Amino acid sequence: MGGIVEWLQSREEMERMKIGYRKPRIKSSLKARTTGRAKRSVKKSINPMYGKKGVGFAKNPRRSVKNAVYRRTTFGTMDILKKLFK
Repeated sequence: MGGIVEWLQSREEMERMKIGYRKPRIKSSLKARTTGRAKRSVKKSINPMYGKKGVGFAKNPRRSVKNAVYRRTTFGTMDILKKLFK
């Protein structure tokens, strides 16, 4: 992860990134959990690269790096609960 900072466009973009606790959004979490297995299997039959690790970096490296930084610098309610009840 040594070159991540160089991938980000500017200092302003770094300052806008969230660090810390993510507020839970019920609508978003329900949407993510109810995306059907059939929908994913149809996408996979059309695009053989769908759902594979590392494809995001090949498709859009800047967004992939930003998402990696965001995932490592923020935490949510489920992360806290997982650590408590481990």
